[in-house]
Amino acid sequence: MITAITNARIFDGEKVIGAETVLIEGEKIISVGGEIPEDATIIDAEGGTLLPGLIDAHVHTSVEGLRDALQFGVTTELEMMGGFTKNGRETQLKGIEDIADVRSAGMGVTPPGGHPDELMPGDGEIPDFVLKELEKMSEEDRNALLAAHAHDHGEAPSLSTPDEAITFVGDQVRDGADYIKIMIEEGTVLAAPGLPVLSQDILRAAVEEAHRQHKIAIAHVLTAESSRQAIEVGVEGLAHLFIDRPETTPELVRMIAEAGAFVTPCLVLNSSIIGKPASEMAEDPRVSSKLSPEWIDTLNACFNTYPQGSMEDNYRNVMDLHHAGVDILVGTDVSVPVPTLGGLAHGVSVHHEMQLLVEAGFTPVEALQSATSKTARRFGLDDRGRIVEGARADLVWVDGDPTTHISDTLSIREVWQRGIQKLAKA
Repeated sequence: MITAITNARIFDGEKVIGAETVLIEGEKIISVGGEIPEDATIIDAEGGTLLPGLIDAHVHTSVEGLRDALQFGVTTELEMMGGFTKNGRETQLKGIEDIADVRSAGMGVTPPGGHPDELMPGDGEIPDFVLKELEKMSEEDRNALLAAHAHDHGEAPSLSTPDEAITFVGDQVRDGADYIKIMIEEGTVLAAPGLPVLSQDILRAAVEEAHRQHKIAIAHVLTAESSRQAIEVGVEGLAHLFIDRPETTPELVRMIAEAGAFVTPCLVLNSSIIGKPASEMAEDPRVSSKLSPEWIDTLNACFNTYPQGSMEDNYRNVMDLHHAGVDILVGTDVSVPVPTLGGLAHGVSVHHEMQLLVEAGFTPVEALQSATSKTARRFGLDDRGRIVEGARADLVWVDGDPTTHISDTLSIREVWQRGIQKLAKA
């Protein structure tokens, strides 16, 4: 059966195009702007805009997180530490249809006691505030999170030599990791100064092994200095934007641009770290109508671990990178619904991130590119991120024109994933 979405403004992942019709058959887009067959099912999107399915380039997720993401038009989440590698997807997600697609780094390369252990104090013991939130989740979601936590704290080897890093990366690849994540976090921005950090030779060994295994390497960084370290060991991407702005920033921007690395700034996270909750998002009826009270409470909270930071500096940093030609990707670092990790929610924060990019100086079209085609290209997801013939039929129909008013991305009418309508009313 062919479905024809007609009378739509079409943003194809790069630009608004002249065509107004997209034809879907099965899981694929079979034509953009072609003639409509007589027996096609027609969906009239007059007054609306059709977008490629959105991609969140930085999450820590679960079944419920993937479910929430899809409700907000995020058809793919990229997990930067967790259990949804290829093997994890096959064992945990088989047969579940109402969730976003996911790719994963598996477990991150980090030293004993290094980030993110400070978020789970004790010998892997889960804090009470997290346990209380876990009790509110579905059994399948809770089990997935606990499994990932046990893997992180119970099975990850101590990385103290280059050989151990090489072995660890190999283990992640054998488990089906889609890319490799390394941690360079000494803790100052997260109110945990003095966290152990791996030496440059160990970091370099991990990155080189990732490349030998044909995987890209991505670094967690939150300061200019850790960003410099990451670029020097050869990563393809920075999973955060440095939150400070030292005098050496122009040189760092030049290094990142010359290396051809991408940056996923997670401005929504930096805003939370600085002490700003996402209350306006929580109050938006397009958001509050779809989220649980726990996630609304989380949006209304924030990390608040670096209140001396400045969003103006963050905006200058991201625009300097953008003007230097660095690919900027939309990501959020959303994880679980607890107030101490506040200001974030699955799906919602992708829309918030695009709004913050526009506030920083991006055009709405540039922000949309960063949530679709740029991320797909940088992660080798060649089947998505664009509305073109042959691509996966991952689509979002919204009212209004987000290429002019970015907040219109939240006015979601319908979401298609692999050609199947996900929000259709019975």
